[in-house]
Amino acid sequence: MAETAQRRAAEAPALPAFADGGARRMLIGADWVEAASGRRFEARNPATGTLLATLPEGDAEDVDRAVAAARAALDGSWSKAKPDERQAALLRLADLVDTNYDELAWLDTLDMGGPISRTRLGRKRMVGLLRFYAGQATALTGETIENSVPGAVLTFTAREPVGVVGAIIPWNAPLGMSVLKVGPALATGCAIVLKPAEDASLSPLRFAELVLEAGVPPGVVNVVTGFGRTAGAAIAAHPGIDKVAFTGSHVTGQEIVRLSAANLKRLSLELGGKSANIVFADADLDAAVPGAAMAAFANSGQVCSAGTRLFVERSIYDDVVARVAAFGAALKVGDGADPQTQLGPLISARQLERVASYLDIGAAEGAHAVSGGARLTDGAYAKGFYVPPTVFSGVEDRMRIAQEEIFGPVLCVIPFDGEAEVIARANASMFGLGAGVWTRDVGRALRVARAMKAGSVWANCYQLMDPAVSFGGYRMSGYGRESGARHLDEYLSTKSVWINAG
Repeated sequence: MAETAQRRAAEAPALPAFADGGARRMLIGADWVEAASGRRFEARNPATGTLLATLPEGDAEDVDRAVAAARAALDGSWSKAKPDERQAALLRLADLVDTNYDELAWLDTLDMGGPISRTRLGRKRMVGLLRFYAGQATALTGETIENSVPGAVLTFTAREPVGVVGAIIPWNAPLGMSVLKVGPALATGCAIVLKPAEDASLSPLRFAELVLEAGVPPGVVNVVTGFGRTAGAAIAAHPGIDKVAFTGSHVTGQEIVRLSAANLKRLSLELGGKSANIVFADADLDAAVPGAAMAAFANSGQVCSAGTRLFVERSIYDDVVARVAAFGAALKVGDGADPQTQLGPLISARQLERVASYLDIGAAEGAHAVSGGARLTDGAYAKGFYVPPTVFSGVEDRMRIAQEEIFGPVLCVIPFDGEAEVIARANASMFGLGAGVWTRDVGRALRVARAMKAGSVWANCYQLMDPAVSFGGYRMSGYGRESGARHLDEYLSTKSVWINAG
C-alpha cells in the first residue's frame, strides 16, 4: 500500500491552482466576480472527499448580469468580427487548450472522478473540435434562390448568429461539454452564458480563462456557476437569451422546454439514453466482449450513450455473460488520480444512492448479478462513491433496469433468437441516442444500422467520435445535433432577402 501511494505521488501532476481548496470566482464580462447573493458552495473530490474549491452560487440576478454582458459584447465589437478573425481566435484557443491540456485533464479527474488515464486521452478530441469549428467559421454560406416573381427580383439568404446562447452542461464530461457549446458559438459569432454542473465546474472555469487569453472579447463568453434549480432555470426562462443548448437528463430537458416557452427560444437538447448493443452469434467475440463491456462501463457508466442493454444471440448467451462479467471484474476500480485506475468513482453521494437503488431493483425484479451488485466500501473505497462493474443476467425487457437510465456501471444482458425480433425489442425504448451491432455479416450490419431508431449506430465498434461526424438523439434522447457541419445550424438564423432590381 505504501509503494502504491509513493508511485501515485510521483506520477500525479502538480495540483492545479483551481483545485487547491481556495475560493474561485465566476466570469461575467471582463471580470471574475462573486455571486450577487454572496453565497458559495463546495467542490469536493468524489474519490476522497477532499475539498478542491469553493464556488459562487449564482442565481437569477447573476444570470441577468451575464446576459447583459453577452448582449453588450454581441452589440459591440464582436458583431463586427470577420469570419477569419473568429477563426483566428478559435485557433489560438485550440493551441492554448493543447498547451494546458494536462492541467485541464487533471482538473476533470479531481472534480468528477474520471481516471487520469482516460481524461488524458481527450486531448486530440478537444483540440480537434476547436480546430474543426475554426474551419467552419469561414465556411458559413447562404444561397442565391431563383424565384418566380415577375420582374427583376433577386432573392438570397443570409445566415446570422442566433444571438445570446445559454448553455447548460452536465458533470460527466465538463471540459468536453464546454468545448461543444463554446466552440460553435464562437464560430458563428454568438455570445454565450455557460452554466457548468454544480458537481464539476473547475475545468469550465479554467477553460474560460483560456478563452480570454485567446483574445476573445470580454462578454462573449460568460460562466455562471451554481445550481440547476436556480441558475439553470433562470437561463432557460430568461427573455434575453435567444437559444438554449442543454446536455443532461430527459427529465431536466422537459423542464427546460417548459421554461423556454415564454419567449419561444431556440433549443437543442442532447439527453439521456438506454442504448442497445446487439451481439450476433457470428461476431468476433474477442472484439465484441471488451467492446460491449466498455460500452457500458467506461467513465463508470456515466455516459449518455452507454450501451447498457446488451442483446446476445441465445446460442452464445451464457458464454458472453461469463466473459463480459469476467472482463468487468478484472477492471481496476479506484481513485482516478492513480494512472493504473480504469474506473473511477461515481460523481456524488446522490448518484451513488441512485445507482445502488437500481442494484436493489434489479435483484427484486428477478435479475441475477453475475458480477458486482453492491457498493464497494472496504479500505480505500470507504471515502469515495464506488460501484464495481455489474453484470445482470436473467433480465427481461419489462424490467426497470432494462428500461430506465441508471447512469452507472450496470450492464443488462438479454438473450434473443432472431434479427427481426431483436431489432423490434431494441427499438422498444423511449430513448434513441446510440446503438451497436456486432457481426461478421456486412449485410446484416447495414440492415440493423438502418433499422435502429438511434442517432448514432456503431458496427463492430462502440462510442467512436470525430469532430466532423454529428451526434444526437431520437425520441426522448432529444433533438438537434452536435459535432459536424450541421452543429453550426443550431447557432444560426436564416434570413431571406428580396431585392427589386427593376
